[in-house]
Amino acid sequence: MTRDDPPTEGSAVSLGPVASRADARHAASEVTAARLFLDGPGTSYSTADLLRLRGDHAAAQDAVHAELTIEDPGVRRIVDRLGLFGVSTRATTRAEYLTNPDLGRSLDDHARGEIVSSCEHDTDLQVAMGDGLSPRAVARYGADVLEALHESALDRGWTIGRPFLVSQCRVGVLNDIGDLLRPSVVVLLIGERPGLQTAQSMSAYMAYRPAAGHTDADRNLVCNIHDRGTTPAIAVTRVMDLAEQMRATAASGISLKEQLGPRPPALEG
Repeated sequence: MTRDDPPTEGSAVSLGPVASRADARHAASEVTAARLFLDGPGTSYSTADLLRLRGDHAAAQDAVHAELTIEDPGVRRIVDRLGLFGVSTRATTRAEYLTNPDLGRSLDDHARGEIVSSCEHDTDLQVAMGDGLSPRAVARYGADVLEALHESALDRGWTIGRPFLVSQCRVGVLNDIGDLLRPSVVVLLIGERPGLQTAQSMSAYMAYRPAAGHTDADRNLVCNIHDRGTTPAIAVTRVMDLAEQMRATAASGISLKEQLGPRPPALEG
């Protein structure tokens, strides 16, 4: 049988040179951060891989227990520029927030009064930040994304509400914000649950006129906002495109399909 002859039943088929495990690992690392083709004795990890795994796990644990306030250097600059202020949910401690998620879905009484008296009502867009399960992600990316969203909304001639930071925050806070301020679109920038690939990832949850009783089915999401995922610039474009669709259709959630367009260059800074 020559090279050009088709293989016959029972004949061996050459697949070319087989890559080594090291080559396969290198090739996989070019397209994914997942831990593939790990080496080690028997079924165990190598010492280097085990140490990296433990380090990533420790970073994820630290991220969950971190705290974020308006005094943090990552968000302090937009306190003066945009009037950012801080409020809290009914979860009074981080431990209570982690063990009783429902408390993080509702603003406490002081927060309600502060938001009603300090923020504009019936705006086209209201943006808030919440610490979520990775406060450091919000400290790192939140201010840049919030500023860019405000600038993009102003370019469109939209009215914008005063932003605020919610401590011990869960996504359900969107409903309280909608009930209190009645904006057309609410965007909540919140820290994602950290994993072993990144402990600093942020999401943008958003909804059209959120209200009590709304669920994730009524919301849209732009997730994995970090340097190795959805970059801040791309996230801003996607969020504003979704906001445009929400205002045009008076809907959000499962009835709204995101239209992905070309990706913009990265944000400066």
